[in-house]
Amino acid sequence: MIGFRLTDSVKHLLIINILIFVGVQLLGNSYPLYEWFSAFFPLNDNFKLWQPLTHMFMHGDQNHIFSNMLMLFFIGPIVEMGLGSKRFLFLFISAGLGGLLLTYLIDFIQFQMALNDLLNAGFSKVEVFELIKERKYALSWQEVLSQNELKHLVGNYNTTLVGASGSITGILAVLGLMYPNRELQMIFPPIRLKVKYLVVGLIGSDFISALLTGTPLLGQSNIGYVAHVGGAITGALIFWFWKKNSMNKYRWN
Repeated sequence: MIGFRLTDSVKHLLIINILIFVGVQLLGNSYPLYEWFSAFFPLNDNFKLWQPLTHMFMHGDQNHIFSNMLMLFFIGPIVEMGLGSKRFLFLFISAGLGGLLLTYLIDFIQFQMALNDLLNAGFSKVEVFELIKERKYALSWQEVLSQNELKHLVGNYNTTLVGASGSITGILAVLGLMYPNRELQMIFPPIRLKVKYLVVGLIGSDFISALLTGTPLLGQSNIGYVAHVGGAITGALIFWFWKKNSMNKYRWN
């Protein structure tokens, strides 16, 4: 079984995320913090260059931040002790960005396909953007697009992404690659479970849910499953690169 010790980087990340969440809740609508720091769709007028970084320190509600910080609290120190603080922080940020990038890529493809269908049918691009900016669509669009395609057009443009889930899933993937046969003490159910089974179960369910366009196997339907998958892929690639090229420079247990 892996021993537990709260490491410096994990402690600092916990503090930063909790302070930001409390600050946003206390300020409420006094300041548009959610609008400034959440990750908007790149074509949205509210998109800012810093949002891909800041979005991973924003959370939607108490359940969202609790689940992410609980996972970080339990698995983060194990990975940080294996990689070192600097590489752990690099992994955290990179996995968060990787999860967002994959989400942006898929959302953009879906959005552009729906937009192209409307433009090819003779609708004005200016009029289309005027409506979707107001989270609306013309009834005549239903003659060209399905309900799912309308959701991709209007929803993807207006969706905001928040949370450290991509970062956490990247850390989880690295944990599975570093210590596949070690055991973790689970809380619910109260059993010991090998890391590889935990990782395959959690990331596997995210992957299947992403393929099913957001239909949840575990958790709620508004979870960013694609971001989870992107974070896990990014984490695994980073670990593979470090291990392949720097075996003599890094600590691998």
